Amino acid sequence: MNTAPPSQAQPLNSLSLIIPVYNEAGRVQALLEALARVPWPNSLQHIEYLLVDDGSTDETPAILEGWCREHPEYRLLRQKGNRGKGAAIHLGLKEAVGQAVGIQDADMELLPSDWPSMLQALALPGIGMVNGSRYLPGLYRPLHSYRRYIANKLFSWLTSLLIDIRITDMACGHKLLRRDLMLSLDLREERFGVESEILIKSARIRRNHIVEIPVHYFARHQGEGKKFRTVDGLGILWKIIRYSLAPLPPSALRYRTQGN
Repeated sequence: MNTAPPSQAQPLNSLSLIIPVYNEAGRVQALLEALARVPWPNSLQHIEYLLVDDGSTDETPAILEGWCREHPEYRLLRQKGNRGKGAAIHLGLKEAVGQAVGIQDADMELLPSDWPSMLQALALPGIGMVNGSRYLPGLYRPLHSYRRYIANKLFSWLTSLLIDIRITDMACGHKLLRRDLMLSLDLREERFGVESEILIKSARIRRNHIVEIPVHYFARHQGEGKKFRTVDGLGILWKIIRYSLAPLPPSALRYRTQGN
């Protein structure tokens, strides 16, 4: 039973960080080194890094293998072929044991240095999910594609309209959830639509248990290995509508009634 006063933060003592990786030989070493520099809070007694290789065909697997040999807190999980970001998250979630579960993209558009702030927000009373936002003020960010900005704002506007909660960045990859909430979502998406599925299902369980905080963002384009395509955006529009209107899975309804 939770006996802490309502106004008292409850720091989490363990974290599982799921890191889907696909053909990131040019960037993944920098990511791993950045993760090693994160100033994790003292309250965090255990952290596991779940590196999920999603069928990479470049030197990514060799880089990950070498890093895991030298750093036992990192585990390498392998997909049989390129199945997508969502499928990689499914595999990582099966192995995750932390109180909290975070998702870190491997392309270094979003920085690992934002995780301590997200953990601090998740420790607030009644909070089940923290959504990173590339558009909330308070941080310096390089300018990036205006068309991509408009597409992301359209996704967020439609999501906000359908679930009646103001969201500034539905598609941001930095998402941190309590593990019991994440498991209750019964995730189905295997590709980029997993961000909308996580956020919308979480919001529909309970409106007031999600917070957004600003995160750093260093965009890249397809010429630099960006994997998100226009056709993926069209698919996400459909998934926003689908998960906003479809019945929640039984596990999510149980989570809601249990008052977690």
